[in-house]
Amino acid sequence: MLKLCGFPLSNYYNKVKIALIEKEIPFEEENCPVSQEPAMLARSPMGKVPFLDLGNGQCLSESEVIVQYLDEAYPAKPLMPKDPLARARVRELSAYLELHLELAARRLYGEAFFGGKATEQAKQEVEKDLAKGVQALLQLAKFSPFIAGAEFTLADCSAMASILPVGLASKAIYGRDVFADHPQVRTYTGMMLARPSVKKVYDDRKAFIQSQQKN
Repeated sequence: MLKLCGFPLSNYYNKVKIALIEKEIPFEEENCPVSQEPAMLARSPMGKVPFLDLGNGQCLSESEVIVQYLDEAYPAKPLMPKDPLARARVRELSAYLELHLELAARRLYGEAFFGGKATEQAKQEVEKDLAKGVQALLQLAKFSPFIAGAEFTLADCSAMASILPVGLASKAIYGRDVFADHPQVRTYTGMMLARPSVKKVYDDRKAFIQSQQKN
């Protein structure tokens, strides 16, 4: 059986987990922290999570590689359109969500979530980057009702791993969610949080946080 390795605070772990649940692929979870230990590097060459243990000593790392593999290896419930351009649009959305929103906001996570401190310069730079990222996303996204159109796709897995953390981080640092003026984003995330796969992932994330606070 496939084994998803990482932890529920990882946005990209949750992205893969949503895809696994949506595709109804049986899998187990292994709590696996980031590490540079040899045993970890043998499974994930950068020591990062998530990675997917395929069994027989084989692993795949990097979330986008993993979800693309899952969609090709388990075609019964496809999360990519058949049309080449539509497929490219899904990949484009995922790239914009992760590179121009989540990755930009990650510079704020230490202060927003973990008691660290971001520099004022970093905050100013990220604020500008997020403004551009939000506008780019709104230009590309369909929200009709899913982010790439009428069907749930891998872009929705990326969206629900990125939009909520970005919104929470921006509110914590700037006092205002970067998506606050865009009701279509709120309508979309509300719909998605009611979807069983996404609800399961965020329920598990909440339970993980509570378990860590008790320790």
